[in-house]
Amino acid sequence: MLDVTFETPKPKVIQGAKHDWELVIGMEVHAQVASNSKLFSGASTTFGAEPNSNVAFVDAAMPGMLPVINEFCVEQAVRTGLGLNAEINLKSAFDRKNYFYPDLPQGYQISQLYHPIVGEGEVLVELGSGVARVVRIERIHLEQDAGKSIHDMDPNMSFVDLNRTGVALMEIVSRPDIRGPEEAAAYVVKLRQILRYLGTCDGNMQNGNLRADVNVSVCRPGDYERYWETQDFSHLGTRCEIKNMNSMRFIQQAIDVEAKRQIAILEDGGTVDQETRLYDPDKGETRSMRSKEEAHDYRYFPCPDLLPLEIEQDWVDGIEANLPELPDAKKARFVNDFGMTDYDAGVLTADVISADFFENVAKGRDGKQAANWVINELFGRLNKEDIAISASPVSADQLGGILDLMAMGDISGKIAKELFEIVWTEGGDPADIVEARGMKQVTDTGAIEAAVDQIIADNPAQVAKARENPKLSGWFVGQVMKATGGKANPKAVNEVVAKKLEL
Repeated sequence: MLDVTFETPKPKVIQGAKHDWELVIGMEVHAQVASNSKLFSGASTTFGAEPNSNVAFVDAAMPGMLPVINEFCVEQAVRTGLGLNAEINLKSAFDRKNYFYPDLPQGYQISQLYHPIVGEGEVLVELGSGVARVVRIERIHLEQDAGKSIHDMDPNMSFVDLNRTGVALMEIVSRPDIRGPEEAAAYVVKLRQILRYLGTCDGNMQNGNLRADVNVSVCRPGDYERYWETQDFSHLGTRCEIKNMNSMRFIQQAIDVEAKRQIAILEDGGTVDQETRLYDPDKGETRSMRSKEEAHDYRYFPCPDLLPLEIEQDWVDGIEANLPELPDAKKARFVNDFGMTDYDAGVLTADVISADFFENVAKGRDGKQAANWVINELFGRLNKEDIAISASPVSADQLGGILDLMAMGDISGKIAKELFEIVWTEGGDPADIVEARGMKQVTDTGAIEAAVDQIIADNPAQVAKARENPKLSGWFVGQVMKATGGKANPKAVNEVVAKKLEL
């Protein structure tokens, strides 16, 4: 388990012109299921394909075409629920959510309102300094995505691309447990991390594969505590939903802007209308999109083309037995097994590729040293050159080879950094490079003693000073390292210098 202190939600207090206010935030995260085909058809989900090239007849709502459930998408939803410690509903059902828009050819979206596949779960969100908060998950349901309307290709017409139509989405709905913009971003980051570990969503927000709808309201101090005790939503303010947020920075900005807008209305004696809004980052404002619909506005009814979805507990148990190690468990193991700090473990487990890379480097080696080299040397260089860990010029085997040479005493830390640079730019086996270029450090005591004797003989005044102040012996160590081209074993040099100076 992680060594953290759990807290109940604490508010971010915003000072209005007349009163103090507290933020209340809930999230609806739409995560595209990592699947090669769509939820109800075999059409491809490949991103960036030519418009309308990944469209099956059922996606385009051709007459007589019936949906067929994609079992793998169901499995991915179950896997996600298990990864969030959620209840898996062995029986769920699909509904039709009716609305009309050019990029929704059926005139309805197949979703799950009344009987979702996943029930209540939780996400542990770390807030720094050993403090964590549990954000409750209300439900996860499967639904099909809509298409995309394109308005900037012609001044007189809009175009529709149906490639996304029918792509499987998991809508992950939280309780209103989030109390500030930073917490909201931290929640989405943690949720994306878990999804990536599970392999159920790639979390690519730039491609629209992870989008967040943010529900924001404000209330007076004390009202949220009353809600928390009673779970009575009447204690909370009227919420507005900010749609389709696709960056952590914009999520935080939009929450701050929307909260201030609502406070201004309330303090002016007005009332906040429940509605859906969009955030404009260029203008730094939210603007009304449409009045907030309720379930009856969409005229939900059971989808007549799909039977209730029934799954077996044995099947769920099989999925659970094959879940990967999740980030919290991996982080705790890194701290315990490798003796590293909580911070370093957090950096290394931020994504599963980095964690796997580190474990390959650390296997059979000093875990702390491996962590230091992966974080400081490798990650530092990757960040500087904007290279993903998956495209690292230095492999885990190569970095491990550098650490092995240091452990054997063949190279010093300084030489190791020079070797890292060579491997980064030229590649090759570290041991072969050291041998071919004569980079092996000098460990011959006789050769080191000869160098120390020469420097002592040439600098009698410095010798006298060092004997009066032993801290000055470092000057001799530096001179020996310089004389040997940095190849002398630093430990051996320190020992010989101390012996020769009679310190």
